[in-house]
Amino acid sequence: MGRGGQSKDRESGPERKCIATGEVHPKSALLRFVLGPDEQIVPDIAAKLPGRGIYVLANRSALERAVSKNLFSRAARKPVTLPDNLPDLVERMLAQRVVNLISLARKGGDATAGYERVKDWLMKEEATVLIQASDGSERGKSKLSTPHRGSFIGWLTADELGQSFGRQTTIHAALGAGGLAQRVVEEAARLKGLRVLIGEETRRKGS
Repeated sequence: MGRGGQSKDRESGPERKCIATGEVHPKSALLRFVLGPDEQIVPDIAAKLPGRGIYVLANRSALERAVSKNLFSRAARKPVTLPDNLPDLVERMLAQRVVNLISLARKGGDATAGYERVKDWLMKEEATVLIQASDGSERGKSKLSTPHRGSFIGWLTADELGQSFGRQTTIHAALGAGGLAQRVVEEAARLKGLRVLIGEETRRKGS
């Protein structure tokens, strides 16, 4: 696993074709949608809803293309309706899923928060994932390094990360080698594709 939050294991497993790019990707890199009974497209973030799946790469531009080009109707072979601001809706759902998974890891003793505790886990090589809030102090965040052969997640806000630990805000967190760590990394990687970070948004406006 690497600092970008991607896992080497993401290359394995079942694959599906993205309706926006026409490319085939592992299901773990895609967003699944299903058609509801009212002919409305429903995001299936957990990939558990019944029905034939429609897949889009977990990337904001790909999802925006699928919406603007009416590709969901083409894939469903019938007229469909879409929720308002679908990319933003999916981003919020993914963020909440990541928050919930980190919270589950915390309850299982496989996650910790706070600069000193995270530093201690890193020094003892107990941490496999370093998580730092996107809106935290860059100076403070630079004092901690991604675990060797571990992963880094840096696109949750301090408020979102705080939710995982029952706090108002959290800047630094870490995951151990528990069973949820891989799932957090994979879901966070999908979230990254949908999320425009503050720095990226500034660069886009300036381009």
